[in-house]
Amino acid sequence: MPTNRRAVVAGAGALALASFAGHSAKSAPVKPLSILILGGTGFTGPHQVAYALSRGHKVTVFNRGRQGNPWPGKVEELLGDRNTGDLKALEGRTWDVCIDNPTTLPFWVRDAGKTLSGHVGQYIFISTISVYASDATPGQNETGALNVYKGADPMAETITSLQADVGGLYGALKAVSEAEAKRQFGAETTIIRPGLIVGPGDATDRFTYWPVRLARGGEVLAPGDGSDPVQFIDARDLAEWTVRMAEARSFGVFNATGPAHTLTTKAMLKGVGEAVHSTAHLNWAPDAFLDAQKVNAWSDMPVWVPRTGDTAGFAQRSIARALAHGLTYRPLSTTAADTLAWFQTQPADRQAKLKAGLTPEREADLLAKLKAAKG
Repeated sequence: MPTNRRAVVAGAGALALASFAGHSAKSAPVKPLSILILGGTGFTGPHQVAYALSRGHKVTVFNRGRQGNPWPGKVEELLGDRNTGDLKALEGRTWDVCIDNPTTLPFWVRDAGKTLSGHVGQYIFISTISVYASDATPGQNETGALNVYKGADPMAETITSLQADVGGLYGALKAVSEAEAKRQFGAETTIIRPGLIVGPGDATDRFTYWPVRLARGGEVLAPGDGSDPVQFIDARDLAEWTVRMAEARSFGVFNATGPAHTLTTKAMLKGVGEAVHSTAHLNWAPDAFLDAQKVNAWSDMPVWVPRTGDTAGFAQRSIARALAHGLTYRPLSTTAADTLAWFQTQPADRQAKLKAGLTPEREADLLAKLKAAKG
């Protein structure tokens, strides 16, 4: 399954500032914090920055300085490169909390620990639900067995090897990174394991496909019979909750996906369709048909994974701990409408070719075959 969650958000700071206006979880923090965000210019980072600023925190971001600086307020920016071990700008500094967004490579965590251990009161590591060794069991909580790294030296892994993702390195390296975080920061570690992160600014289109496709109307191919569960989280909900976890000094490990209730594929597509004022007609395709036509779950049919066999528990992770610690969600309609509105502001060539889902030509061919199969 695709794993890159570090999409670049053009103009994300202003978008993030507007996105939480009127959101429910707005209680004032106990005290202003000094927050260091490693990264800060990707998918969730700008939302963290904007939300933290709105709550009176002092924010420092550390990155390579290759993206724009769309911050809606005063932000200290420090430059360095974790891939080359250049963390000099962080030396001798102290923060209340560090939020580590982009890290998959364990040596990045090791180097951050060498520089920051004893200089931050809390280290929040953004991991992934892909760390789990099995997706077969519904209701699995944070105690589930993790992927085991099987290479020679995880600290020697590079961005190049990760991009190739030979043998499914992503989840295994995240698991090693989690262990390294605990080794470096001990009891002051918070590990957040998001599921599929969605919303405006997502460069992968792993949710965007549905608002865009349903808004186009016509005959739409839909996966399964509509009863399979789905889980995902709006990047803004994840970002804002992460800041609140820092305010509360909440430690431990948390699955972070949603929504708070069980959501089926049918309910998701209905909600997305209503949000984008769709006139489309859904044609549900049985799993066997999709398998026979080599239609892949998750990539060709985004968000969806069949509730069978090895993936029976993929979209049924327990989020009880996160809910108990204040994770809240925007309505599906808000996420869908905002995602479509954002996508429609992208350049024409970007809109012309979605990075996930079916092309119009392949969908039309599959619909014809589905109707023929049904007689």
